[in-house]
Amino acid sequence: MLGPRTLIVLAAGGSLALLLAAFGFQHLGGLAPCQMCLWQRWPHAAAVVFGVLALALGGNMWIWLGLLSALTTAGIGAYHTGVERDWWEGPSSCAGGAGGLGGTGADMLSLDVPALVVQCDAVVWSLMGLSMASWNMLAALTLAAFWVLALRKSA
Repeated sequence: MLGPRTLIVLAAGGSLALLLAAFGFQHLGGLAPCQMCLWQRWPHAAAVVFGVLALALGGNMWIWLGLLSALTTAGIGAYHTGVERDWWEGPSSCAGGAGGLGGTGADMLSLDVPALVVQCDAVVWSLMGLSMASWNMLAALTLAAFWVLALRKSA
């Protein structure tokens, strides 16, 4: 059986792998992220930090925070999936265009505005009918299970 330290490494390492994949899709694959895609990255980064702290300092608090991070990104991924599938409206910051940037028509002509604004309801990549947001949700739920197992083993 896997010990708590191994489970923490798997959970935090999984978040690190997902972050690296997201940056790879963006910088190597040329797939610009939408606002909600960016939101999903922050909890993964936090999970990596919490995993390092759990390994370095010990204590269940860091494992709990890692679990919370995994569940947070899974929740954002689930919400994002619903927006992509038109189950509900996304936030106005994900609408694309100048409205999504909080600006005016003049802002659209500014060189300070990104050339490509990806709308959150646009699926730019999918595998087996699931978008990156959906895959992130499933992966994050798997990582959450590793965090839960680490908590159970460390008790």
